[in-house]
Amino acid sequence: MQPPMFAVSEQKNLWLRQRMQELGVSERDFEEQFIRSSGPGGQHVNKTSTAVQLKHLPSGRVVRVDRERSQSANRFLARRELLEQLAVAAGLQPARQSKQDKQRKQKLRRSRRSRATRQSTEPHDS
Repeated sequence: MQPPMFAVSEQKNLWLRQRMQELGVSERDFEEQFIRSSGPGGQHVNKTSTAVQLKHLPSGRVVRVDRERSQSANRFLARRELLEQLAVAAGLQPARQSKQDKQRKQKLRRSRRSRATRQSTEPHDS
């Protein structure tokens, strides 16, 4: 059973399907509840159940997400968060961590280039 399409980009929906496949998780493993959200969002969040509580039945892990006003976006975010928790529990490096590592390396590379450029253009005292 393929995960439903959520109100996020096609690329993010594709990532979700791939990540679920990597971890061996299917939609049947989830129990989903929709509950009233809290916080900013005005009348919309007070009248609709936009928060999502997602439970992974085999592991018993539960996440609750109410970051967005859109229920569909919260459903995607809950799945993403739960998959990352399952990846950490399985000993795999979470996707967010590898992205942070990539950004850190890129920043270090840029600072090295910047230092090298500054040193080559600085006037030398003779």
